[in-house]
Amino acid sequence: MRSLGLGLIAVLVAAAPCLADCGTCDKTIVEVAAGSEDFETLVAAVKAADLVDTLSGQGPFTVFAPTDDAFAKLPKRKLKGLLKPENKKKLTAVLTYHVVPGKVMAADVVKLEKAKTVQGASVQIKVADGKVQVDGANVVKTDVVCKNGVIHVIDAVIVPGGKKKDVVDTAVGAGSFKTLVAAVKAAGLVETLKGKGPFTVFAPTDEAFAKLPEGTLESLLKPENKEKLTAILTYHVVPGKVMAADVVKLREAKTVQGSKAKIKVADGKVQIDNANVVKTDVACTNGVIHVIDAVILPQ
Repeated sequence: MRSLGLGLIAVLVAAAPCLADCGTCDKTIVEVAAGSEDFETLVAAVKAADLVDTLSGQGPFTVFAPTDDAFAKLPKRKLKGLLKPENKKKLTAVLTYHVVPGKVMAADVVKLEKAKTVQGASVQIKVADGKVQVDGANVVKTDVVCKNGVIHVIDAVIVPGGKKKDVVDTAVGAGSFKTLVAAVKAAGLVETLKGKGPFTVFAPTDEAFAKLPEGTLESLLKPENKEKLTAILTYHVVPGKVMAADVVKLREAKTVQGSKAKIKVADGKVQIDNANVVKTDVACTNGVIHVIDAVILPQ
């Protein structure tokens, strides 16, 4: 375990300096990660778990490395708790769950359905539309070669034994749907969307709501406009669990609100009415979320 741990840190650190354009690298994973501004939280966590020496070993290791932005998606209380000395064992388990023994390049990763980690459990690997996900986290950069392995950069922290949440709790935990969650509460739809379902939710981000004309959101959140708000929110929900691979085959989809949303696929991109789908297949216990960059409105 000591050898494996060193390898993980080495892979993480060595990947940092070479993250720009490095086909080969004479630095370990730990050295690369430490040299990058994108992995400050990861490096701090590796130090807190006392894995630096371990992860600077010979390896080779394959590290799915979460960026600082990925760590920022975690609730602040949870991240702060993980870094406490009394939670060192749990932190170590989380970090080693991001490491796979051996040097697995992207061309090989896409051929896998799962991979056993240093932590002991296996991560699930999914490939769709040319994109790769590891336990739901998107791989945003691949094949950062290090002296003792390779780093693939991911946009979320993955957790061993993590349990899926329902649509509402998933939105709350993401941190990028604060306005949507507030609207769902104002419309009295929390219990509905926490129900059995399944539901397919086209979820607008906070930035998407910010695009609405000034004063529109404030007006919608008023008690007297609850019916109109409910209509808009339910227009973003389609009955059933419709994964991205099925969405792209449709031209329209009937929503819970009753109207049909138009679906358009062009140049590999998907649009729902006037909104672009920017992230797909966020699995929940009672359905699936597809993230969109604009609020769509029923006619």
